[in-house]
Amino acid sequence: MHNKNIRVHSDSVTKATYAAIKRRGVEIQDIAEIVYTMQSPYNEGLTMEHCTQSVERVLCKREVQHAVLVGIELDELAEKKMLSEPLQSIIESDEGLFGVDETIALGAVFTYGSIAVTTFGHLDKQKIGIIQKLDTKSGNGVHTFLDDLVGSIAASAASRIAHRMRDLEEEGETFADIPPVILGPQPKAKKDI
Repeated sequence: MHNKNIRVHSDSVTKATYAAIKRRGVEIQDIAEIVYTMQSPYNEGLTMEHCTQSVERVLCKREVQHAVLVGIELDELAEKKMLSEPLQSIIESDEGLFGVDETIALGAVFTYGSIAVTTFGHLDKQKIGIIQKLDTKSGNGVHTFLDDLVGSIAASAASRIAHRMRDLEEEGETFADIPPVILGPQPKAKKDI
């Protein structure tokens, strides 16, 4: 019998999230590049470091972490052919009418508001950056969930930047005026990751 009173510490969940993304061949920098592509035309002084810090902040959110861990686990189980049919074939082939991958990613993106939702929709269609590589069905890897999760993280980080830019405008500043660390996670959350 399982003890439902046991709680997993947030540091463990954060470390597992970063490890899962890295294990699947995605670097934080890859996601930050998508954010920079989406936001740099609209944000004077925005740097890759700002985008990286925003991605890292998004990855500290439990909703995002849970979506990443569940989605990557399903991709990996499909690669090992450990799912029952017909789910195995559906996930392995990334069947067009299967929308659970987008649903999980969209659930995580809701945390960051309507800008994040519309940005996610754009990324889901345009397949910018590493999303394009993950979406291609060539090779042995199954990335049915991962491509959408990367889009979700990038859309959320881009939304954070858009909202921060509005605050900066009201203060008469731009991203050139703030250090990137302001957009990142608290030092404790990033420690040992």
